[in-house]
Amino acid sequence: MFPAATVDVGSSLEPLWQDALETPFDTPFDLASLTKPIATTTVVMNLVSNRLTALDEPVARTMSEWRGDDRSGVTVRDLLEHASGLAARLVDAPPGSRREFEHEICTMQLEYAPRTRSIYSDLGFILLGFLAADRGKAALDRQFAQLVEPIAPALVFALSADDRRRAAPTMALDKDIRRGRELKGEVHDNYAAALGGVAGHAGLFGPAAAVGAFARAVLRAARGDPPSPRFGATGSGAGAPLTPAMVQLFARPSSVPGSSRALGWDTMRPTSSCGTHMSSAAFGHVGFTGTSLWIDPDRDRYFVLLTNRAFTGASLDVMRDVRRAFHDALADL
Repeated sequence: MFPAATVDVGSSLEPLWQDALETPFDTPFDLASLTKPIATTTVVMNLVSNRLTALDEPVARTMSEWRGDDRSGVTVRDLLEHASGLAARLVDAPPGSRREFEHEICTMQLEYAPRTRSIYSDLGFILLGFLAADRGKAALDRQFAQLVEPIAPALVFALSADDRRRAAPTMALDKDIRRGRELKGEVHDNYAAALGGVAGHAGLFGPAAAVGAFARAVLRAARGDPPSPRFGATGSGAGAPLTPAMVQLFARPSSVPGSSRALGWDTMRPTSSCGTHMSSAAFGHVGFTGTSLWIDPDRDRYFVLLTNRAFTGASLDVMRDVRRAFHDALADL
């Protein structure tokens, strides 16, 4: 399935099991779509807590080309819940700049009426990354670094030269202009690569221990414990984003019909990648490269599994089976 993997599983207080297979434990992995909940959602949470944006703010207020009766009511909440009407990806090859991405996404035909269903969309989170940069008056990676540096400084969009050499490799897809090339410390997603490695949907790197440290901070808040005083905040408002009220709000299941989504996170379903033993309060996310993070506040557990499935090209269906088996095997830990 994959040439390397690292694991960090624990409680709100500490790691309970850390391990590595065929690679050092501190190996940085391309976290792929874990960027969505870890980086982009956390930055948006901070902007909301500091009243620099609002969940029900129309996207059109920031994106001038987001116009038309079919989309005028779409909000920040809709982007976070993958319920904006946007398709998963663009039909054509990725453009080469933020300006072109924004134009393509804002003017493309919607696939469905907003909030009538939920379709997982990288495009919606690319827009969220742009919106966060505009509202926070700093690039997405800079805002995230300020927030996360006190607890998990190894979660970064750009690895150092030494960390790039140590990173778990992936292989570019055939549709990528880099096709056939091994990517080591270079973002696998071609949209994120076109945006210089910093995007709302992908681009984050880090080792399992750093993802675990972030997960413990979220888990404590989800359980209603006092927020970590070490977790940073930016803006003019009232403190850190990972407060119990904010995390519980963002982990609440969507009201969109048939949706398993929350705000930036996915939630527990018996058929999901988290297996069958987590509580109904569990939330998490997965990444295309073979990464996953699940958090279960009722059981006081978090589960980090990082692999580089994207190096071998093993199927997503089989990777889903591996994830389910991993989580079910840890049911009694």
